[in-house]
Amino acid sequence: MHYTHLGRSGLKVSRLCLGTMNFGPQSDEATAHSIMDAALDSGINFFDTANVYGGTGHRGWTEEIIGRWFAKGSERRERTVLATKLYGTMTDRPNESRLSALNIRRALDASLKRLQTDYIDVYQFHHIDRDTPWDEIWQAIEVAVQQGKILYSGSSNFAGWHIAQAQEAARRRHYTGLVSEQSIYNLLTRQVELEVIPAAQQYGLGLIPWSPLHGGLLGGVLKKEQQGVRRAEGRALEALRKHEEQIRRYEDFADELGHAPGDVALAWLLHQPAVTAPIVGPRTQEQLDAAIRALDVTLDADALKRLDDIFPGHRTAPEDYAW
Repeated sequence: MHYTHLGRSGLKVSRLCLGTMNFGPQSDEATAHSIMDAALDSGINFFDTANVYGGTGHRGWTEEIIGRWFAKGSERRERTVLATKLYGTMTDRPNESRLSALNIRRALDASLKRLQTDYIDVYQFHHIDRDTPWDEIWQAIEVAVQQGKILYSGSSNFAGWHIAQAQEAARRRHYTGLVSEQSIYNLLTRQVELEVIPAAQQYGLGLIPWSPLHGGLLGGVLKKEQQGVRRAEGRALEALRKHEEQIRRYEDFADELGHAPGDVALAWLLHQPAVTAPIVGPRTQEQLDAAIRALDVTLDADALKRLDDIFPGHRTAPEDYAW
């Protein structure tokens, strides 16, 4: 396993991040525990979750599953860099969502209880809060740091100017601010190249891409359809038909390279600037093994250019709109 610093921080994390959103709704507790054990054994030390994971009516379920896994001992907690998130609505009470100082305090304590730990390594804002001033947010986070409940802060789904706002507010307070940003990023969805990645680079944030296979569209979906293994439905089918020609060229190119399409998609992300660790969300041990294979895939300049030709990005960012 390869490790790198999370943004400009001194924290070292694996180049793959284990996403846990499927734990509970898609993977039962025994399977989730087995996947987490296998991830640690493979060297993946970076786990991501959120207080709302678990599905409607079961929010907090995923954190509880992770907490019971930590409770098994064998230094599971000590070996894990744990990231969780707050923002989403947990109950119908008016102060049980977003980033007010009150919700930060309550949501953090609730996550700590569910996770059966006394601190969070990276506490992330799941979304920008347009109604709460940054001085209030940072004051609440500074208190939590002083209490030893969190070590670092991160953002998720922020625009580039949100990152700038957060960091400049933190600078005025002589505070570290954000060390990471979690955004959707993959070969099909490259909008973060416009301003989010430049902002992350400017302020020293590590990028943690979610949906690296774009819901499976970059995981060999056409070949799986032909083999009768999987059929796209609903919005996935609509997206597949929209991008079918690109995906066909992509799968053919992956064959040329001698790698599975999903391995190429993850490897491409690992070659991109500011990317710390793509989030992989396996439902089975086999899916975890497949993700780990991507770490051994090297893409040369010609391969990266071919992928850019198939899925054009934003080469003149952050002033892309001006050219």
